[in-house]
Amino acid sequence: MNVESLNLQAALPEILLLTATCVFLLYEALVKPESRPSSQALALIALLFPAAALLAQIGAQTQYAFGGMFVVDQLSRLLKLCSVVAIGVTLIYAGRYGEQREMPGGEFNSLALLSLLGQMVMISANNLLLIYLGLELMSLSLYALVALRREDNRATEAAMKYFVLGALASGFLLYGMSMIYGGAGSLDLGEIAQRFDAGSVNAMVFSFGVVFIVAGIAFKFSAVPFHMWAPDVYQGAPTSTTLLIGGAPKFATFAMAFRLLAEGLPGVWSDWQPMLMVLAVASLAIGNIVAISQSNLKRMLAWSAVGQIGFVLLGFVAGVVDGDDTRMPTAWASSLFYVIAYVLTTLGTFGLIQLLSRRGFEADRIADLRGLNLRSPWMAFMMLMLMFSLTGIPPFIGFYAKLAVLSAVVDAGLVWLAVLAVIFALVAAFYYLRIVKVMYFDDPVDVSAIEAGRGARFTLAVNGIAVLALGVLPGPLMAWCLEAVRAALIT
Repeated sequence: MNVESLNLQAALPEILLLTATCVFLLYEALVKPESRPSSQALALIALLFPAAALLAQIGAQTQYAFGGMFVVDQLSRLLKLCSVVAIGVTLIYAGRYGEQREMPGGEFNSLALLSLLGQMVMISANNLLLIYLGLELMSLSLYALVALRREDNRATEAAMKYFVLGALASGFLLYGMSMIYGGAGSLDLGEIAQRFDAGSVNAMVFSFGVVFIVAGIAFKFSAVPFHMWAPDVYQGAPTSTTLLIGGAPKFATFAMAFRLLAEGLPGVWSDWQPMLMVLAVASLAIGNIVAISQSNLKRMLAWSAVGQIGFVLLGFVAGVVDGDDTRMPTAWASSLFYVIAYVLTTLGTFGLIQLLSRRGFEADRIADLRGLNLRSPWMAFMMLMLMFSLTGIPPFIGFYAKLAVLSAVVDAGLVWLAVLAVIFALVAAFYYLRIVKVMYFDDPVDVSAIEAGRGARFTLAVNGIAVLALGVLPGPLMAWCLEAVRAALIT
């Protein structure tokens, strides 16, 4: 590999993030706590460097680095920018929460930055091994974050479950990749697709490999039946860690699914499409039905996430119909928009839970929100908007996200699938609107003052405004998603 093929400039955001993280770690280790700014402030400063590099790359042509293993296109820039913003918002919400629980800020923030680095590598990976490298960097950081409060038995148990099941899913994915390599003789996604089109691959080995790859993707998306880690991890982990798991990594998982299925394995759509259809229906049904019976708010949101992922998978399914892939850009763009809408709403939901929490009190039960409107009308209204968005009520972003996915499914001729999705969305409305009922119509049990920093309050306000504004004017973001997906498929 010569110097020109390295093209380090294409990987500048990742290089800057890695450098900033290393400097952050050294600064935390060498400078006494009383002589330095807060870890949160330093971590947010570290995020400014990759964010600036990404903004400078917007509008540039598609570039390749490291001999074609690393691709920087419109899709990767959009997803990386969303990931950086999501991690930044997560760190702002987590500041006071971590201090009250004496969580080591240096370790939390450095692991969050390293998980972001793994996500960015996954998003730009154009090679099977690079996808796996980014996935493991992200996953190992998240495993450690779940177990950060070692004295908390629930967190330790959640970390063990997450690690064991995550290692199993990574094994599935790696085994599937090895079979794809064995069938095609290449690790490069573009070359794999070309060799399949040329008929120079082992179709049977390919089919078996696709099964394991879909299983690995389903685990990272927490889709049924690979979802059982999600409720326990969401509930047992500190809420700041729960947000790190349920937010930004969804962008990397979408990128992994897109690179593997839409770019690397479009020729075997007849193998992965039926599997994704089953996963989508099962996730919609089980996630939304089981969520009704939950009394723990974080656990309910975990089951809700399972149901929400069902909608994302519906967009994947609608991309190819009887071998016709002309609808693929619109279908995958609708799923991308849905992922952005879901992460934006999730940031606000778990951020508000952290603002309501205090030392010795987690605010993670639905009953803890009783009478919130009497204690803080502003926070109650923020939660109302977030719940309405998750339900799919206009004019919030969740409504347009669901509409975009359902339109793609109907255009693909899968009307029955759209009808099922609408039915289970109505089921989901029950437990989302129950939160609104508890906040506005029940008497408060906890009347203590709500303590929240100005930075977190401002971030929550911007979060809520974005949920509303992108629902009223979704066109520019949807156009960006469509153009990014279309450009990625062409290259």
